[in-house]
Amino acid sequence: MLRRKIEQQLINWKNTEGHKPLIIKGCRQCGKTYSVLDFAKKYYKHVVYLNFFENPDYASVFAGSLEIDRIIMLLSALLGKDAVFEAGKTVLILDEIQDCPDARTALKFFRMDGRFDVIGTGSLFGVKRYGKEPKSIPVGSETVVDMYPLDFEEFLWANGITEEILELLQKSLESETPVPEALHHRMHQLLLQYTVVGGMPEAVQVFVNTKQMDEVLRIQRDIIRSYEDDMVKYADKPDKSRIKECFQSIPKQLSKENKKFQYSLVRKGSTASKYEGSLQWIEDAGMISRCYNLSITELPLDGNAQKDTFKVYMKDCGLFVSMLEDGTQYDILQGNLYGYKGAIFENLAADMFSKMGRKLYYFHKDSGLEVDFVIRYKGECTLIEVKAATGNTKSTKTILRHPEKYHVHSAIKLGSYNIGRTDQILTLPLYLTFLLRSF
Repeated sequence: MLRRKIEQQLINWKNTEGHKPLIIKGCRQCGKTYSVLDFAKKYYKHVVYLNFFENPDYASVFAGSLEIDRIIMLLSALLGKDAVFEAGKTVLILDEIQDCPDARTALKFFRMDGRFDVIGTGSLFGVKRYGKEPKSIPVGSETVVDMYPLDFEEFLWANGITEEILELLQKSLESETPVPEALHHRMHQLLLQYTVVGGMPEAVQVFVNTKQMDEVLRIQRDIIRSYEDDMVKYADKPDKSRIKECFQSIPKQLSKENKKFQYSLVRKGSTASKYEGSLQWIEDAGMISRCYNLSITELPLDGNAQKDTFKVYMKDCGLFVSMLEDGTQYDILQGNLYGYKGAIFENLAADMFSKMGRKLYYFHKDSGLEVDFVIRYKGECTLIEVKAATGNTKSTKTILRHPEKYHVHSAIKLGSYNIGRTDQILTLPLYLTFLLRSF
């Protein structure tokens, strides 16, 4: 079984006095159901499980009065011995709760009742779907947690990297001293493996058990097809083809030198007014992350973000690589990245940043000045350059030379080299990105 960070979050939630019903949001197949059920079986005497996607008829339980005793009575009649409700010892799991909006509304009444814990999971909360809106969203009556595919640290756990090794890496980062060469080489190998495998649990488990990359690729492409099926199933009819076109354009968008998302690349002559809703649908379904251009490199970053100028990255780097041509996985594992190297390593960094809960920003000016990412790190606005190999950081150096104009005093260059520093620029191996946690 894969170790997931969500388990500790679930434990913390359960141990919080007076906790509200919990909602776990995340893209399809990122492990929500498995993690919640595993937690529930460990920490509760009784588990009552409903999946509204597999059994739409369960929605009828919530169609009338949302009085809790009535819901319990109907579930007991419907599920028999699989529905035991004992105050303080039962958890009700509402899987794919977005397919039963009335169940989402009922969370307010479970919160007021207080006898039973409730966990809802869902993957398509934000998307527009005809006839699927709740009567009212229970604002203040639920706790919402975002869940992602495995991040790089969870991938390291799955591949036998111990806490002692992670502590050594953390100390190397803090002291800015090189990682021991043997460990540096091993971590670089694991980084390339994570780049192609990504964090979808089924793909990671197959990789850990078999190392068969053809099977990993088959799983990833099945997941991509299931995402495209969702677009057809859930989107309004006029939007179906547009959403799919937006989604399939992502590799092409990232292969450009200027990776700004351009609607004209989705279809020749297309505009934001025609396709922006389609792109929003994909983002709401948890498949992509947007990275916004900054008008100025200054905190607060969100306040300086230009909402109409952005790059788009796949939330999971392994799924992104699976969308590229056959043979790409093999090339990456051999360290050969060819023309896609910038796109692949930028998406890898975006994967790591977004899975740690960071919003994504970059800086580009028409003069040609461009920095891959800008983050808040240790309370300062910090530039991030991602270089697959050694590469110049001309834009970064220009910005650092003019603090009076750009308000920046430090930068981090991520690549395939070990830890080092030159003046204001800290160089780090890309595999340490997941340790840049300090805000």
